[in-house]
Amino acid sequence: MRVSRAVVAWLLSPFMALSACDSAAPAKRTGPSVAYERLLGTLYRNTVPTVSAAALAKELAQPAAPLLLDVRTPAEYKVSHIEGARLVPDEAQAAKLLAGIDRSRPVVVYCTVGYRSERLGERLKDLGFGQVRNLYGGLFEWVNAGHPVHDARGVTQNIHPYSALWSPWLERGRKVYD
Repeated sequence: MRVSRAVVAWLLSPFMALSACDSAAPAKRTGPSVAYERLLGTLYRNTVPTVSAAALAKELAQPAAPLLLDVRTPAEYKVSHIEGARLVPDEAQAAKLLAGIDRSRPVVVYCTVGYRSERLGERLKDLGFGQVRNLYGGLFEWVNAGHPVHDARGVTQNIHPYSALWSPWLERGRKVYD
């Protein structure tokens, strides 16, 4: 079933109003806004453990960093992604990429806000991966927290916000659509 943009806008309108009511962003950001937290609460099924952007940044700096999987579309990935992330836009690609990967290896999945990645995380758990986590708040929270993203040339400020309806949740970076 397809939902029209008008219906999605209507459904998201209370969250958009909440984001407008949040106080100005503090000098040092400590996590998602209250409004973004509420939105994520409506999207997540809580079937896959989450990891914060700050915790993931520390883990990625370690020699035994988790396998990082970007669950967005190739167009979104091309605009920017977390350095070292592998693109897995669908289950068929995931199956190919993960063939031969040790199922005990830690894996972190992410997408724009964490909804699509939670679905892949569920599938990975079903396939026997024991240490799967979802980046809480997705790429938006990663960027909003001040962490870098890359494209084919290196660090970039460009971010693909999936759609104009989701773009208000991206507080930093330059919004670039297909």
